[in-house]
Amino acid sequence: MRKSVEGASNSFVTEDSQQCAVLTDSICAHLLPRTKQILLSSDSEAVVPYPQEPQNLDDLSPASQFSLVYWPHQCKVIRDRIEHIDWIPTTPEPLYTTTGLEMTPPYQTPDKGTVIYLGEEANKNSCFMYSQERGVCPLKQIFHQKEDNTLIFEARFESGNLQKVVKVNEFEYQLTLRTDLYTSRHTQWYYFQVSNTQAGMPYRFTIVNFTKRNSLYKHGLRPLLYSEADAKKHKVGWRRTGNEIKYYKNNAGQDGRQYFSLTWTFQFPHDRDTCYFAHCYPYTYSNLQEYLVAISKDPVKSKICKIHILCHSLAGNSVYVLTITNPPKSGKGTKRKAVILTARVHPGETNSSWIMKGFLDYILGNSGKAQLLRDNFVFKVVPMLNPDGVIVGNHRCSLTGQDLNRKYRSNVKKFYPSIWYTRNMIKRVMGDHGVFLYCDIHGHNRKQNVFMYGCERKQQAKAPYMHPRVFPLLLSKSCPDKFSFPDCRFRVQKSKEGTGRVVMWKMGINNSYTLEASICGSKLDCRRSTHFDTKDLESIGQHFCDALLNYCVHNKETQGIETQHKIFQVLEPVKKVKLPIAASAKQVGEDFSSESLTQDAKGSHEKPSVPQEAGKSVCRDTILSTRDNFHSPSFNLVSQKMKKHNGKSVSKSAEKTFQYLKGHDRTAKSNSKKEERKMKERLPSESTRSKKTRTASQYANFGKSKSC
Repeated sequence: MRKSVEGASNSFVTEDSQQCAVLTDSICAHLLPRTKQILLSSDSEAVVPYPQEPQNLDDLSPASQFSLVYWPHQCKVIRDRIEHIDWIPTTPEPLYTTTGLEMTPPYQTPDKGTVIYLGEEANKNSCFMYSQERGVCPLKQIFHQKEDNTLIFEARFESGNLQKVVKVNEFEYQLTLRTDLYTSRHTQWYYFQVSNTQAGMPYRFTIVNFTKRNSLYKHGLRPLLYSEADAKKHKVGWRRTGNEIKYYKNNAGQDGRQYFSLTWTFQFPHDRDTCYFAHCYPYTYSNLQEYLVAISKDPVKSKICKIHILCHSLAGNSVYVLTITNPPKSGKGTKRKAVILTARVHPGETNSSWIMKGFLDYILGNSGKAQLLRDNFVFKVVPMLNPDGVIVGNHRCSLTGQDLNRKYRSNVKKFYPSIWYTRNMIKRVMGDHGVFLYCDIHGHNRKQNVFMYGCERKQQAKAPYMHPRVFPLLLSKSCPDKFSFPDCRFRVQKSKEGTGRVVMWKMGINNSYTLEASICGSKLDCRRSTHFDTKDLESIGQHFCDALLNYCVHNKETQGIETQHKIFQVLEPVKKVKLPIAASAKQVGEDFSSESLTQDAKGSHEKPSVPQEAGKSVCRDTILSTRDNFHSPSFNLVSQKMKKHNGKSVSKSAEKTFQYLKGHDRTAKSNSKKEERKMKERLPSESTRSKKTRTASQYANFGKSKSC
């Protein structure tokens, strides 16, 4: 008997009635009792819709909404629920080091092997038509005799991806990945099951249809292995595996596209075990729903986190938005700015979901820092923008066959509902609260470390909190062994104009970022040449909160948010020079190079004469770090603090200005003498400098970094 989910009592999921009244259209009018069927060309940007009559779903599950997962109608899905335990290795797992002896197995044509697994063709249908809960339940594909030791492969489960397996010889298998549904491209993500294993045998797997010339597998990335026997007996979860790892151009191709292979050898830990292989730690749509259920059932978290349905995907899956903030205190109706976070617009970038989980764990915690952040901000979080792509195991696209992170300028909400509704939600929040920061979380498949992309104008705003390079710098100080500030980029490329980062920036959100986390690991400090695990990824979300807190701290003596750039904990003595009150961040950047500041801070300078107005600060202390990385040509950090004047305190909060100097400017060295002369004119002499110094305890909370 078919039951409507609209009638189900879901106390932990609330419809934002005011929001839905504005945003709901015919596509989302019914919660989940019907499917959407839209025909469109997956290869054309100028898509033309051909709506068909919706088809009722038979035998709708009576379970609550969080248990419903909808698939394209042609997908066959096994009934087994795939679950993995959480486990963190005791020490970081090292990257693979090449030996030069790695083999490069050639591509084997189908007539030279035995096909033992064959999934549904991604292009069997030209486009998405309609969905249903789960799909046709298939039988296990077994193309060998019962006494045979041939491995049994399976990937027809949530987020699974494997198209074909050819047995080359007894212990060697050639694998082909499935392209994103309704496309002929995007092969990167893989996640599949292997059973009927033999322990201690030298197996070789070769995936033969990657399309990227460069890959982190060339730089030490190792595949992930999960053993059900180890999970049950030893409580060990996902771990790195593989030797003789090689990523190389093979002798295959299609439609003028060159293919690349990834090969590795390994041994299964147990006989007759069921194991899984994956490109990165899986995080499915069902994992998200379970996490949201736990929040909704928590008596404390459910009061500060409201779960709403932003919209529904093409297949009918719910796209959730979380609103997180502390209830306003009685008599204090302060207007809080919003912080917007989104993730998983690209399904194969599963590490973004682990970062999002770390962020949510932190911001929903009971620590003093989390309380302070919730007191000062309203957090709007869309944890999974592309649930359909996540469910079917796509790497990059939605069921339209398009990259949703290029569709933020599109007004076709029927094809890209999560993007359209997210953009409109942000527009509304900008009008109601104002948006302080926007960040879309991604994974990166060709670079190591964690870094950010931002947007920068040629004429940058002088206000320090408006400078787009400040927040990434703070995050690098909070997380120095994972986050690389030199890897950050702030150019707005034409090819990225449809991304969330650029569109939100053009809408007026100055602090608009893409956070990129490597699928592989770090090249920094004590984490050099090691993989990221799930704990590392979650810590990025936690450090994000720390950096945000250091960036903007509530000043109780004034209304709103008072900027405090607590850049770093002073571990070494600092030098102080005085800067005229009239000097702006731009002037600091023009007049002071990192080289001249380092040299001239030691010399003598004349005291500047600056006109001053009554009741305003006479001077500000400019704190120059002696740490090597702050003397690089990349940037120059200037810390400013308001002092008392005429017995009146201007502000108790410290205000710091950050000026990023473009160190790649080739004219910097030629103008060094000119800059020195300007320095001597502006900077006070050694004898006139303030002798008041800060103690280490005063910097106790300045962006602490966890030691190695």
